[in-house]
Amino acid sequence: MKRFGILTGGGDAPGLNAVLRAVVKTAAHEQAAEIIGIEDGYDGLVLNGKTRPLTPADVHGLLGRGGTLLGTANRGNPFARRVSRDGADVIEDISAEVVTGFERLGLDGLIAVGGDGSLRIATELGKRFGLPIVGVPKTIDNDLEGTDVTFGFDTALGIATEAFDRLQTTGESHHRVMLLELMGRDAGFIALHAGVAGDADVILIPEIPFDLEAVCAKIREREANGRRFSLVAVSEGARPLGGRPTFRALGDEIAVARLGGVAAQVGEAIERLTGKETRTTVLGHVQRGGAPSPFDRWLATRLGAAALRLALAGGWGRMVGLRGQTIVDTSLAEATATPKRVDPNGEPVRTARGLGIVFG
Repeated sequence: MKRFGILTGGGDAPGLNAVLRAVVKTAAHEQAAEIIGIEDGYDGLVLNGKTRPLTPADVHGLLGRGGTLLGTANRGNPFARRVSRDGADVIEDISAEVVTGFERLGLDGLIAVGGDGSLRIATELGKRFGLPIVGVPKTIDNDLEGTDVTFGFDTALGIATEAFDRLQTTGESHHRVMLLELMGRDAGFIALHAGVAGDADVILIPEIPFDLEAVCAKIREREANGRRFSLVAVSEGARPLGGRPTFRALGDEIAVARLGGVAAQVGEAIERLTGKETRTTVLGHVQRGGAPSPFDRWLATRLGAAALRLALAGGWGRMVGLRGQTIVDTSLAEATATPKRVDPNGEPVRTARGLGIVFG
């Protein structure tokens, strides 16, 4: 019987537990493999990391639970780890310790469930050390190639759309401009899809730098037509023409820079330029917490089962994904080579523009 490890890395996303459940239950039901859960992402494979066997009893009731049973580590990059040496913090490459941990556990392969960062690490571990890894795409941002959609995105989209429904009623009552700042980093998929689904009048995404005057012109146009409120979807990575994204905290060799605050800046400018009262809501981590949607439960389950089958077949260095209605696999190197972004000239954006939505 094979012995596979499984870990969850990066930010949490609804559906992670469903993947774990599918891998463990499929392995047990088909008597195909023993599954070892690795806690806190790649950290669980380095010295003093935590691991544990996973049985069907361990994953009972996990299908609809958010978060991850195994925990995760946003800063668990073994190629750039902050360690203390002689009383000073230094950045070191400890990736060899991951290989040592893998061998210590007697694993035949590793299933890595993660987003762009976690799967880039998986790609490099395979390239540098020949570590046998299968990837499962996870991110609410939907910014990974090799799959039409990532699990977690649908749940985040539903939460964001519900927020727009609620903001519309209060905005209409008070004749205000309501701005909703959404996650996505450098990809505008959540803002675009939720903006259309939530009847937004303006959508600002990283892929299309915005002109504040064009935004204000849309709001004035609505006012002139008797529509005394407006909804504005703002992706956290949106930026003005000739400008830069807004950061709450800068990054370093380990931490990725934290975006945030652009919606407040846009709201203040709208109020100054139009005289309209504005309110800004930052949805934040509400988008990625809680129970996964039925679609994400179904997709995560299919991906988990497919990942186990791919590992059993020795499909190392590959990632499972959804193409149309079919689960397929592609190389990890290809899936992580170029991040997926909204096409400014693509059909979804053209559809939104055709509805009268302004992108600035």
